[in-house]
Amino acid sequence: MPAADRGKQPGKACYRSAPAVHTTIPMTARLTLNPDHVRRRFDKAAGTFDASDFVHRVTREGLFSRLEPLTIDARLAIDLGCGTGAALADIRKRFRGSRVVGVDLSAGMLRRASRRGGWWSRPSLVQADARALPFADHSVDVVFANMLLPWIDDLPALGAEVSRVLRKEGLFAFATLGPDSLLELRRAWQQVDSDEHVQTFPDMHDVGDALLGCGLRDPVLDVDRLRVSYRDSGALLRDLAATATRNALAGRRATLTGRERLHRFRSALESSAPSGTLELDLELVYGHCFGSGERAGGGIATIDPGSIPLRKRG
Repeated sequence: MPAADRGKQPGKACYRSAPAVHTTIPMTARLTLNPDHVRRRFDKAAGTFDASDFVHRVTREGLFSRLEPLTIDARLAIDLGCGTGAALADIRKRFRGSRVVGVDLSAGMLRRASRRGGWWSRPSLVQADARALPFADHSVDVVFANMLLPWIDDLPALGAEVSRVLRKEGLFAFATLGPDSLLELRRAWQQVDSDEHVQTFPDMHDVGDALLGCGLRDPVLDVDRLRVSYRDSGALLRDLAATATRNALAGRRATLTGRERLHRFRSALESSAPSGTLELDLELVYGHCFGSGERAGGGIATIDPGSIPLRKRG
């Protein structure tokens, strides 16, 4: 996700709270990702990620603030989609006495994560797909997943794996994107061609339903909003590339994006900002739920939308 420094330097981004809009993307409307494309993009971005991970830092802090009221006796905690390992030390502090393991699909990201800490405190790291974890059933006390879900096109598969490894009363805490995210990019590309360029994201109520259907229980979700502003499209595209936020869809065009098509995309993006400032809206979805110690039955689980609070920024 894009970085921001409150506009202190030309070409960089600034941010503020964004107004609410309302979009609904059904879970079945999610586009299919190519895992190899995802892995290669994160491998390539490993060296630039930490300098441009502003949104990840915002959601990481938001997740920890939401975990403050919870009491979890954790012996094993995993950072699922750990990236360069920025959250590992904070997870260790939050769940003192626990063993913390970072898990990521990208070997490049894990190499960067391995450099954190001194020789006496090297992090424990595992390369694995989040939907096929190398942990025993009900052996994990905490699964922490900051901005992993946007890169998972099959949330029920992920939820089933998290449900499998979590002990009863174990915690699954996550931050992801909602359907109102990156609409500006999607609309600009629609003026260029009919191809798919930007992933869609499910509504938080659908996320809650999916987690319940996987055997996880008592989901609590809320929404925050962030608006990231850029002085020009070049700065925006550089931030997207630096954080691997690029097209990894399975149905993407096989050929490279030509100079002419890229120019048309940038023109469409900039024409939507008559003030000269490009704005990118993000709907940030935070949630947590608990392990049940057993898989759900074959029935259909539902969640009352009215039971999920909408977080308001003061």
